[in-house]
Amino acid sequence: MTAFVPRPPWRNGDLQTLRNSIVRPIYDFAEYPGERMLLTMRDGTGDRLAASLHRPGTTGRKPLVIVIPGVTGCEESIYIKATATALLKAGYPTMRLNLRGSPPSRPTCRLHYHAGRSEDLRDVVAALPPSLKAHGLAVVGFSLGGNMALKCLGEDGETSPFLAAASISAPIDLFATTQQFTSRRNKVYHQWMLNNLKKEALMPGADVSPDEREAVLGARTVIEYDDLYVARRNGFDGAEDYYEKCQALSYLDVIRTPTLIIHADDDPWIPPDAYRRFDWSTNPWLKPELTHAGGHVGFHARGSKVPWHDQRILAFLDHVTPR
Repeated sequence: MTAFVPRPPWRNGDLQTLRNSIVRPIYDFAEYPGERMLLTMRDGTGDRLAASLHRPGTTGRKPLVIVIPGVTGCEESIYIKATATALLKAGYPTMRLNLRGSPPSRPTCRLHYHAGRSEDLRDVVAALPPSLKAHGLAVVGFSLGGNMALKCLGEDGETSPFLAAASISAPIDLFATTQQFTSRRNKVYHQWMLNNLKKEALMPGADVSPDEREAVLGARTVIEYDDLYVARRNGFDGAEDYYEKCQALSYLDVIRTPTLIIHADDDPWIPPDAYRRFDWSTNPWLKPELTHAGGHVGFHARGSKVPWHDQRILAFLDHVTPR
């Protein structure tokens, strides 16, 4: 595979990040009709995560790939559709997973996801019919979904059910990410994200107390939202404790699943320092692809309409999984 080279006119990190929102590419799944799945969580809440399962036109022995969106994302996010389309065309059965409480899952969930709710991924695997797991599983996580997947892989170590994994633009250092995201240069991004977080948290059907509702509405920053709402309702001692205990950086050393990790230095949301600081040579199970350009879940490359990260995911899966 060639190195990543941005496709004009998307020449910097912001344009790479915003390209899908500007162009709004359309992905048609008519060739791969989706099957709605409701996957029960094992924590006694009765919550069921919604997912769309798609099967490729040809049958084979390729693993089912679970694709996880980032914060406030869902199965309808353009980058999720793009990756699912690329996987299906390559013959991989694919499941677009909606995290707990994201819009498609809200009618069947009272509670809400967060960066460290890795147990939900385990429950998803446990809820899958054996026939879907017959040829193995792989997981691809974007942004916050990538952090969640990496944390799960590290916690499970050699017992992980996944044959392979990929993480794209994950906030592996949550504290550093929130510091950059709330900086002045990201004012527009920050306000947009904060508004989306509040809207998602307070959707009809959410199990939110009056005090929690007040905390969500009163949060002036993403950090305050995490501190006053996410951390308190999930048993953490404030935002910093939540960030420290849930960041994937703390789990990279103990991952024992072949894992592709992609991140760009010019990601406007997530600083590259943690990626550049980590000694990747200490864990041969990890395959870092750290680029100078690409933005946040962008990677729109010269010479192909398929995002570069999707090309890398396919090449990696073909290399490390049974055929």
